[in-house]
Amino acid sequence: MKCILMNKNTEVLIAEYNEVSKFFDRIIEVINIHYAPYIIESIYEVGDDNSNALRTNLSEWFKGRGIPSWRDKLDLLLHRLNIDTPSELLDKAFGLSLSDQYWIKPYNSNITYDDINFFDHDFLYAEFLEASLSKNSKTIVSEYSLKTPNNTTDGMLKKAWIIEDGIRFLLKGGYKDELLQPFNEVLASEISRRLHFDHVEYVLDTYKDTVVSICPCFVTKDTELITCYQIRNDMKRHDNIEDYEEYIRVLEEHGIKDARTKLENMYILDYLIMNEDRHLNNFGIIRNVNTLEWVDVAPIFDNGQSLNIRYYDDEELHLSGEGRLFYEIKPFDEIIKVVKDIKRIDLSLLDGVVEWFDDLLHEYQHLTGFSDTRINRLCIVLNRQIDKLKELQGNS
Repeated sequence: MKCILMNKNTEVLIAEYNEVSKFFDRIIEVINIHYAPYIIESIYEVGDDNSNALRTNLSEWFKGRGIPSWRDKLDLLLHRLNIDTPSELLDKAFGLSLSDQYWIKPYNSNITYDDINFFDHDFLYAEFLEASLSKNSKTIVSEYSLKTPNNTTDGMLKKAWIIEDGIRFLLKGGYKDELLQPFNEVLASEISRRLHFDHVEYVLDTYKDTVVSICPCFVTKDTELITCYQIRNDMKRHDNIEDYEEYIRVLEEHGIKDARTKLENMYILDYLIMNEDRHLNNFGIIRNVNTLEWVDVAPIFDNGQSLNIRYYDDEELHLSGEGRLFYEIKPFDEIIKVVKDIKRIDLSLLDGVVEWFDDLLHEYQHLTGFSDTRINRLCIVLNRQIDKLKELQGNS
């Protein structure tokens, strides 16, 4: 199929897309590479229009828009969607997403972005939501219900985009039988709100007796999320603090204000909640897709793998852990050292947050089955991290 890669209504390139293999067989013409996805544009060199490298990068980027192979209970979801692989979803709705404005336009079509984008146009989501999060559903999703942004969601957690009062919200469950992720997201929001960190606001809800988190879409019709992974993709990898410093330098060179402070805030939050999974695809920057201006550091999001979620057992209380600093896995006590002025944080604003979290966990205890012992241990870990950060302030 001959098609055009579009950024909103700007033509990026013309290519031949193989609807069977779900890869691009040929790049026919590069029209405006500056409006290409950043991970493609940043490594493009003049004269590469018909190179295998450009075709391969385009194919890998497009495939990466789909639901990943490690999505929790993917086999069940595919059965309910009546498809064999996640890549089959990519051309159901032009490859549209709620994280950016890229899409695949049939070559001779007169359709425009304004005709089809999911920021302006409603979509059916009830069937996909049930297929993704219901434990016992026998629903087979209809073909029309596959024309949604749910085709292009990343991550391992079961999730679905929904619409409430015209606002796009992402609803996420826990991983397998672990239900702590939604609570960690809400805890991260509460801490960020108290400390005045720019963040995505998560709230708790239930879907068919399952606890879920819900957050609004933080990308608009005119902006996109560019992850740190995309920005770092064409940089030399150092495996140490140099990666962090080089990333900040790139953001500052693109005019982003307070880049260091906002990155530090993210790592302060990760320290407080012991977030183990700050990988390079769950933080980044916001870019204006019309002007290509780098607008700001993306608000803090995706904080579910926290509070020793991977290591909990009924016999032992784990008080240590490791997080991520770019390509390295390091103790939290090492990662927090990237913060140059830890005293700027008013930790008295967190007074009462442990008790607040205890109440929240007990409120939903009838759905989660968390024991009083586990709830107590989660609060002990949280309280300990706050106290440790206060100690660091006193010693700096």
